[in-house]
Amino acid sequence: MPPTGDGDRYAGFPPGFFQRADERPDALFYAPPRLVTHLDDAAIAAVGELYAELGIDGAAPGPRRVLDLMSSWVSHFQTPPAELVVLGMNAEELAANPAATERCVHDLNADPRVPLPDDDVDAVVCCVSIDYLTQPIEVLADVGRVLRPGGPLAITFSNRCFPTKAVRGWLATDDRQHGAIISELIRRTGRFTEPTVTLRTPPGTGDPLYAVVATAL
Repeated sequence: MPPTGDGDRYAGFPPGFFQRADERPDALFYAPPRLVTHLDDAAIAAVGELYAELGIDGAAPGPRRVLDLMSSWVSHFQTPPAELVVLGMNAEELAANPAATERCVHDLNADPRVPLPDDDVDAVVCCVSIDYLTQPIEVLADVGRVLRPGGPLAITFSNRCFPTKAVRGWLATDDRQHGAIISELIRRTGRFTEPTVTLRTPPGTGDPLYAVVATAL
């Protein structure tokens, strides 16, 4: 059952914040493959530039094992890492991802535990999908479990979404508040350093691309 804001972990979030207009099983909504991009070219490039700056793509020295959380058919790395685990809702989309070396179909709203061992990956990324999580603190806490200490968590978001599946609190807030919400969710896991929020695209042109980055403790 999605949290309503009255539990200790979600204290301060209004009741219904993490509910959606469409509460049918997510597996039904995501059953048809959507082999399309959800950002314009400049925002997509900004995602790849962020990953390169963080040193988690294939251009960085040394092997990298990265988890792409809530992934699909494209992961936006300029150079894919040596190992890329893609976790998402649609098997056909994940199978079409050319950068993936490991694929996992998993519904994080039905089961917020990430099906990987402790300290298994060097970095975790989540691109324009965080707004669909109904139990985000539980998911992010488990991300901290599978992420090796010192590894980055990079969450990117824009102003696009499937409105019936995004949580109500996301739809009721703006981009500046979105960064603050994600940062607070990360803080409440107790597993990461203080998050930073940056705008990665020029203001006023095209799709905005924001990044929230923290490091696993």
